[in-house]
Amino acid sequence: MQCMERSMDSVSPDAYLCALSRFVPLEEAWVWQRRWQGLLIDSAASAHLGARPRLPELLLLLEHPACYSLGRGASEAFLHFDPQHPPAPLHRLDRGGEVTHHLPGQLVAYPVLDLQRHRCDLHWYLRQLEGVVLDLLEVLGLEGERRPGLTGVWCQGAKLAAIGVGARRWVTQHGLALNVNCELTGFGAIQPCGLNLPVGRLAQWRPELTVAALRAPLAQAFASRFNWAVIEPICEQTLATVMAADGSTDGPGLGALGR
Repeated sequence: MQCMERSMDSVSPDAYLCALSRFVPLEEAWVWQRRWQGLLIDSAASAHLGARPRLPELLLLLEHPACYSLGRGASEAFLHFDPQHPPAPLHRLDRGGEVTHHLPGQLVAYPVLDLQRHRCDLHWYLRQLEGVVLDLLEVLGLEGERRPGLTGVWCQGAKLAAIGVGARRWVTQHGLALNVNCELTGFGAIQPCGLNLPVGRLAQWRPELTVAALRAPLAQAFASRFNWAVIEPICEQTLATVMAADGSTDGPGLGALGR
């Protein structure tokens, strides 16, 4: 994606879309989410007082290098390795859900949304994220499935998308991971999401699909689900500029994420 020049005086979009072609370490993407989450919380307070327009929401689309992550209350019993000596970096995050695996060939979406603009209901939000994936699969001519009492999306019995979220003051972080053409062997080192169910990837049905080809249709599925009339694509440098212009000066700088 080309880096866009943006006027700070232009009409704010409903959301920014930052799609990264490089592999972003999970801990770096986590910094991005927490920073934007804080800005949205501040923006909600300022908008309520009529001080300034609301900050747009943010959708990050990216791939991670191989790693594993645990939710805040996840059990290490679902790891098939010593957590002190993992086969790839292991992280415990402030999200719901059990253990999952990230790696190249998996499209990860981190929507940082203010649910007060939508609906203050995390269960509703989880179902909307499932709906985003189901809508994408429909575009691809595939029939996705929900499982009663479980979170995620399946196709012909194989789990394609894992979902785990967190929120602070109704502003979300974390999101969904969709297996596109990734290797599946790394999932054998865990009990994914704590379930004894098979994991699949879209390449099983559409071998020509790539992460790059699915970024735009996935972003459109998000736009439809969350009623974003205007999405503005921006790159890392532009996102850093917007954040700096919004007065964010504390904590790790976004510029560091370009290493």
